Amino acid sequence: MDISDKKIVTLRAKVTAARQEFDMAVSFHETWKPAAFDHDLHRRMGESYATNTFLVIRMALRREMLLALVRLWDKDARAVGMEAVAEALGDGQLLDALAKDRATSIGMPEAESQMRVELGQKADKAILLVRKYSQGGSHYATHRKLRKLRNVRLAHRQSDAIAIADDPTDEEIESFYRDMSELICLLLGLVMGLAYDPGDAGDVYRHHAKFFWVGVCGERTQGHPSYKAANLKSRES
Repeated sequence: MDISDKKIVTLRAKVTAARQEFDMAVSFHETWKPAAFDHDLHRRMGESYATNTFLVIRMALRREMLLALVRLWDKDARAVGMEAVAEALGDGQLLDALAKDRATSIGMPEAESQMRVELGQKADKAILLVRKYSQGGSHYATHRKLRKLRNVRLAHRQSDAIAIADDPTDEEIESFYRDMSELICLLLGLVMGLAYDPGDAGDVYRHHAKFFWVGVCGERTQGHPSYKAANLKSRES
């Protein structure tokens, strides 16, 4: 097998798509966090007309983040399919080809054996993370909850789906998110030769979110353009 083999080309396309999908999840997640946990922001919103739209935005950010995470695991051949990615990484010939290409690209063909060892270690870690959330894995229940939530209420709307008793908790979602972050980092280093840390993107979106949310408030809070008008209307009534 060489680097132009269809199996490697397909794997690289899947990993590229996984990065794009996870980058979206990061942007939604880091923008959502202040809306969910910033108590000063909640106080500024208070009970107001603006708060209704604030809650819609917060819900939409969470919804899109969950959809992006679960899409990583779709089994359609056209999707990323993390279990299919893990299966490909179990192919020793594929890892041999990647190691040879990597050693050649950095001008050190003599380092191919060491490169093969390092790529094998990354592949093992990635496979373990995928198995953790696959059927029979220690955290498969979290994956099942997320997929059920997506299928029943988010991506689709089943007529009898008023509530799901076993929705994933915030702690389960955060754990899944962090494991997917590690998995994307491993895959990009292993398959694409990229030193990529999704945490860096998280820092950027977190920084941007800080400047956005600090100016958000309800019309009953001083600083809102309609603050005076709201107070006058309240006194008149």
